[in-house]
Amino acid sequence: MAVRKNQATLTPKEKRDFVAAVLELKRLGRYDAYVSTHNRFITGDTDNGERTGHRSPSFLPWHRKFLLQFEQDLQSVNRDVTLPYWDWTADRTTDASLWAADLLGGNGRSRDGQVTTGPFAGPGGKWPLAVRPDSRDFLRRQLGAGVSDLPTRADVESVLAVTTYDAAPWNSASDGFRNLMEGWRGVNLHNRVHVWVGGLMSTGMSPNDPVFWLHHCFIDKLWAEWQRRHPEQGYLPTAATRNVVALNYTMKPWNDTTPADMLDHTKFYTYDNPF
Repeated sequence: MAVRKNQATLTPKEKRDFVAAVLELKRLGRYDAYVSTHNRFITGDTDNGERTGHRSPSFLPWHRKFLLQFEQDLQSVNRDVTLPYWDWTADRTTDASLWAADLLGGNGRSRDGQVTTGPFAGPGGKWPLAVRPDSRDFLRRQLGAGVSDLPTRADVESVLAVTTYDAAPWNSASDGFRNLMEGWRGVNLHNRVHVWVGGLMSTGMSPNDPVFWLHHCFIDKLWAEWQRRHPEQGYLPTAATRNVVALNYTMKPWNDTTPADMLDHTKFYTYDNPF
């Protein structure tokens, strides 16, 4: 059983193996498909139309499947690699361990946001951007520029205390755990972190920055924690509902995966410890 670990506890070898597997998927031309898929859904998901990956109840199971597929792709390169998570309630500074040269590299330079350190630096390195919003083909970050603070543990605890998973109108205006986690309402968890990292993470093409996977792995861990704390609560809606994916309905782009299939993460992996 794969165990997903906090990036701060990875051994030097685990860091090297993770980075090498990500770079190999890029070299093989398989990585960019994840960027394209995410961008297609984030731009296509709307509050008043069809919505699957974002602004909807299936935000959490959709990304759980998306991460699992990527993790399995990494394991086709190195079977021992699992996705690490970034606990941004603890590692909150621009010099935290994940931004070191042996994992993700650091902040972008001031004049253009270009990341110049670490394995994903560019241009001319191993991380050219094929799917991008403009002509710049290098990874960009602006840590802390778009919003000054990352969510705190107290912010997370306030969201984990919400008992109802989701509610009508099943979009960015909804009350409930999912929308508070996604960040359209309340203390803003998921969305705030994207903005804090800045650069490509502030676009629909956010998987261009490998920190995307560590961030969403933590979001997934927090969903698992919510499920552990509220076993009597479940995914909503359960009945067919216009424009959103109900419990036993297929999530695009997959033709074989429903939210119900993604509720029990322990069939696929576990986390190193509870939140």
